[in-house]
Amino acid sequence: MDTQTPAISPICARNVLWHYGADGGCQPGQFTQRLMAAMDAADIDNFHTLASAYPALGAAAAAAKQDPNGIAHLQRIAAGA
Repeated sequence: MDTQTPAISPICARNVLWHYGADGGCQPGQFTQRLMAAMDAADIDNFHTLASAYPALGAAAAAAKQDPNGIAHLQRIAAGA
Protein backbone atom coordinates (compact mmCIF):
# COMPACT_ATOMS: atom_id res chain seq x y z
CA MET A 1 0.00 0.00 0.00
CA ASP A 2 1.20 3.50 -0.80
CA THR A 3 2.66 5.39 2.14
CA GLN A 4 1.01 8.68 1.13
CA THR A 5 -2.41 9.37 2.57
CA PRO A 6 -4.91 9.81 -0.26
CA ALA A 7 -7.11 12.89 -0.40
CA ILE A 8 -10.55 12.31 1.08
CA SER A 9 -13.33 14.00 -0.86
CA PRO A 10 -16.28 15.63 0.91
CA ILE A 11 -18.67 12.96 -0.42
CA CYS A 12 -16.38 10.17 0.76
CA ALA A 13 -16.17 11.81 4.20
CA ARG A 14 -19.98 12.14 4.33
CA ASN A 15 -20.41 8.48 3.37
CA VAL A 16 -18.06 7.27 6.12
CA LEU A 17 -19.70 9.60 8.65
CA TRP A 18 -23.05 8.06 7.74
CA HIS A 19 -21.62 4.55 8.16
CA TYR A 20 -20.50 5.39 11.69
CA GLY A 21 -23.71 7.27 12.56
CA ALA A 22 -21.93 10.58 12.97
CA ASP A 23 -23.34 14.05 12.29
CA GLY A 24 -22.74 15.30 8.76
CA GLY A 25 -23.15 11.90 7.15
CA CYS A 26 -24.94 11.14 3.90
CA GLN A 27 -26.24 7.70 2.93
CA PRO A 28 -24.28 6.27 -0.02
CA GLY A 29 -25.47 3.79 -2.62
CA GLN A 30 -25.71 0.07 -1.93
CA PHE A 31 -22.27 -0.77 -3.35
CA THR A 32 -20.51 1.78 -1.15
CA GLN A 33 -22.52 0.68 1.88
CA ARG A 34 -21.44 -2.92 1.35
CA LEU A 35 -17.85 -1.91 0.65
CA MET A 36 -17.71 0.06 3.90
CA ALA A 37 -19.24 -2.88 5.78
CA ALA A 38 -16.60 -5.18 4.26
CA MET A 39 -13.81 -2.77 5.25
CA ASP A 40 -15.25 -2.53 8.76
CA ALA A 41 -15.37 -6.33 9.12
CA ALA A 42 -12.03 -7.07 7.44
CA ASP A 43 -8.88 -8.19 9.17
CA ILE A 44 -5.85 -5.97 8.60
CA ASP A 45 -4.62 -7.78 5.47
CA ASN A 46 -8.00 -7.72 3.78
CA PHE A 47 -8.56 -4.12 4.84
CA HIS A 48 -5.31 -3.18 3.09
CA THR A 49 -6.40 -5.08 -0.02
CA LEU A 50 -9.69 -3.17 -0.13
CA ALA A 51 -8.03 0.13 0.74
CA SER A 52 -5.52 -0.28 -2.08
CA ALA A 53 -8.43 -0.56 -4.53
CA TYR A 54 -10.40 2.26 -2.86
CA PRO A 55 -7.72 4.46 -1.23
CA ALA A 56 -9.82 7.49 -0.29
CA LEU A 57 -12.54 5.36 1.29
CA GLY A 58 -9.88 3.31 3.08
CA ALA A 59 -8.21 6.45 4.43
CA ALA A 60 -11.54 7.83 5.62
CA ALA A 61 -12.53 4.53 7.25
CA ALA A 62 -9.14 4.25 8.95
CA ALA A 63 -9.42 7.81 10.24
CA ALA A 64 -12.88 7.13 11.65
CA LYS A 65 -11.83 3.91 13.37
CA GLN A 66 -8.27 4.59 14.49
CA ASP A 67 -7.78 8.33 14.92
CA PRO A 68 -9.27 9.86 18.08
CA ASN A 69 -9.91 13.04 16.06
CA GLY A 70 -10.88 11.17 12.90
CA ILE A 71 -14.62 11.82 13.02
CA ALA A 72 -14.06 15.54 13.63
CA HIS A 73 -11.55 15.59 10.75
CA LEU A 74 -14.06 13.91 8.43
CA GLN A 75 -16.77 16.34 9.55
CA ARG A 76 -14.52 19.27 8.58
CA ILE A 77 -13.88 17.68 5.17
CA ALA A 78 -17.58 16.96 4.68
CA ALA A 79 -18.44 20.58 5.50
CA GLY A 80 -15.93 21.78 2.93
CA ALA A 81 -13.52 23.25 5.45
